Amino acid sequence: MKKNVATIRDVAAAAGVSTATVSKFVNGAQRFSPAVEATIKEVIARLGYRSNPLAASMITGRTKSIGLSVLDVANPHFTSIVKGANRVALAHGYTLLLVDTEENPDRERPLLEALSRRVDGIIMFSRMLESEMDWVMELGKPLVYFGRLSRLEIPWVISDDHRGAYMLARHLVSLGHKRIGYLRFPRSRRDEERLAGIRACLAAHDLELTVYEGGAPTAAEGERVCSSIMLGAEHPDALICYNDLMALGFMKAAQTLGFKLPEQLSVAAFDNIEYGQYTSPALTTVDLQSERMGVAAMEKLIAAIDGKPAPATTMIEPQLILRGSTIKR
Repeated sequence: MKKNVATIRDVAAAAGVSTATVSKFVNGAQRFSPAVEATIKEVIARLGYRSNPLAASMITGRTKSIGLSVLDVANPHFTSIVKGANRVALAHGYTLLLVDTEENPDRERPLLEALSRRVDGIIMFSRMLESEMDWVMELGKPLVYFGRLSRLEIPWVISDDHRGAYMLARHLVSLGHKRIGYLRFPRSRRDEERLAGIRACLAAHDLELTVYEGGAPTAAEGERVCSSIMLGAEHPDALICYNDLMALGFMKAAQTLGFKLPEQLSVAAFDNIEYGQYTSPALTTVDLQSERMGVAAMEKLIAAIDGKPAPATTMIEPQLILRGSTIKR
């Protein structure tokens, strides 16, 4: 025989209160005396009542869902951010809805506009220029952005890329490297901060930086550009890559070409993805604290949803992780 499902009317009758009282209590819309709340909790547990999420959202105006837009879910850096954000969301009773824009700026606006209709707030990455992002202010939902903003009044979270890049360049200089290159990804605004940090360090030591252009922040792109860099007239003795994925692809291709790493080339990068410690040699990298970034962004967004004060900006300190892919000259 099918078991009868308890309704809000059953709870109200058993607790001796109105259905409106039960609804407000269940959805956190109003507090009642300790005795009333204790009675409602006991009846809910005894009857096995489960509230209807759709009905709850109609009452409270909230979906208890939060949207997170990432640039490439296949990149472990973003996976770690999702992990941190999701842990905080679950602890506060929220469901995380993930959108992957697949490094395509043309997909960002339609996906985020559709997402905004289903969530209470959005955490977002973007490849768009800040001057092209005014439309996000019209979404009508609390927002948190990953990256530095100068004009739009949106709270943001970022790791200190300039400082991390400076530390990484200083490490290579301390090892005796003179011909240092940077494989960049210019479509990223964070690339500008990394490039500036490297240049600032090398300028302080009267060293020049050779810059190479990369078209995508992927291992395949690092592998693709390797031959043009290493088979040129004079290849660098140390290379910093925009991210770990590019570095891993580059290292694989360099070894295939017959170069010994790190004896003939030191390689370093950014992100500290898990795979970097298992390569041969293991990858020296800047840990941007990806999971902490996700935690900080979600905490900031939930505070905004609840109308609580929170810092408008959060800068997370990076850490230099030294491994075998860099060596003293």
